[in-house]
Amino acid sequence: MIVRIATEGQYELSDGAVERLNALDNEAVEAVDSGDEARFRELFGQIIALVRQEGAALGADDLRGSDVILPPADTSFEEARHEFTGEGLLPG
Repeated sequence: MIVRIATEGQYELSDGAVERLNALDNEAVEAVDSGDEARFRELFGQIIALVRQEGAALGADDLRGSDVILPPADTSFEEARHEFTGEGLLPG
């Protein structure tokens, strides 16, 4: 799966990393739904770190489309309320 971090770049993730990303995404949705900004910040930091650390960065000349676009690392909690809803950024 190709994941883009907005304003940063694209990364290719293994299936195992995608499963962990999905679990964190679901927890982030729960944190946003409950209004727990501190918990959301912790989880979103883990999401960004997982993509950066376990994903293989794609070159600027790689024109494959992103399967998922994450908001930038400095996303506000208010912005997160609009992005982390329902099934979250990753369906499932």
